[in-house]
Amino acid sequence: MRMRKKKHAAERLAACENLILPLSVHEADYRKAEENPTYYDIAEIFGNENPLHLEIGCGKGQFICELAKRNPDINYIAIEVCDDVAVLACERVKEAKLNNVRFMVCGAEYILKYFKQSTIDRIYLNFSCPYPKARYAKHRLTSPIFLPMYKKLLKNGGEIHQKTDNMHFFEYSIERYSELGFRMQNVSLDLHKSGFEGNIVTEYEQRFLDLGQPIYRLEAVNIKE
Repeated sequence: MRMRKKKHAAERLAACENLILPLSVHEADYRKAEENPTYYDIAEIFGNENPLHLEIGCGKGQFICELAKRNPDINYIAIEVCDDVAVLACERVKEAKLNNVRFMVCGAEYILKYFKQSTIDRIYLNFSCPYPKARYAKHRLTSPIFLPMYKKLLKNGGEIHQKTDNMHFFEYSIERYSELGFRMQNVSLDLHKSGFEGNIVTEYEQRFLDLGQPIYRLEAVNIKE
């Protein structure tokens, strides 16, 4: 379902500008982004040396807001490509007066332009679009386009935490992680019957739970050679 255009979205985003990280001009070819980096100074942005976690595809911000409340000693950057969705997440964090969250409003394919290698402790992929048709597989956030990027950015032992309602996307992701040498742990085929503690329910997750659908979850650990 396409998100309706939000009234005054640009003005509302501008009102949250202290939460939104600046972007450089993007090269038309995302593959050149790494060649022309404009790295963020994370310590300057947050004023500390705390661990850094990313959420890619933060939606309306329910997950990242609750996560940041629970973990004030972790810095979070939430990435969302859609302005009309990002504005809701920004306003939610602003209202909660959280100082350990910042946002990037752009596509995830540009992350190598902004983050130095081996600087991220954890990445969250919550209910990413599964792009079920094979011809769109390259757009999946666990495709061979994106996973090598994450591998570069994650520290040795850094983790990807993924949740989805789509079994086929889950299986596809496991195959891609294995190909790149990630080690899987805490794999669940029905999260809410697994006894897993500390789960934060996202907007999409609640929708699928209400429909009685199982939630698939895993943690992929980055093992550098």
